[in-house]
Amino acid sequence: MNRIEFDKLPEMVGQSLGTSPWLTIDQERINAFAEVTGDPQWIHVDEQRAAQGPFGATVAHGYLTLSLLPKFLHETWALTGARMGLNYGLNRVRFPSPVVVNSRLRAHFKLLSCEPIEGGWQVVSEVTMEREGSSKPACVAESVSRHYR
Repeated sequence: MNRIEFDKLPEMVGQSLGTSPWLTIDQERINAFAEVTGDPQWIHVDEQRAAQGPFGATVAHGYLTLSLLPKFLHETWALTGARMGLNYGLNRVRFPSPVVVNSRLRAHFKLLSCEPIEGGWQVVSEVTMEREGSSKPACVAESVSRHYR
């Protein structure tokens, strides 16, 4: 866990904020996401049919991959002296490669900008979710958050 002092955050622009631990994306997680979101497309949940499909197995939903962003963030970096942080949105999201069941993911965070707002900072971070063994990331996103004293 990379702990960054609240007032020092602007000095980190352009730098890495850290890398999360690896997480295995198993079929149970994929099925649970399909159930919660109402997206039971065969490529995600039908193991037999997906085995004959383009990836040879089921794949995680792109939005499942994206939904792991807060988990990875909380495992990677934190602001000391912050009262709270809020998700403010996303500027850009892409899913360059599929996350085949039992793949391992981790996220790299890079601080792109840190602008003052009333009571704190608005932060834009580049998040690159790496899939172990793949030359292409599973997800690349610009995450916008607000952090307050």
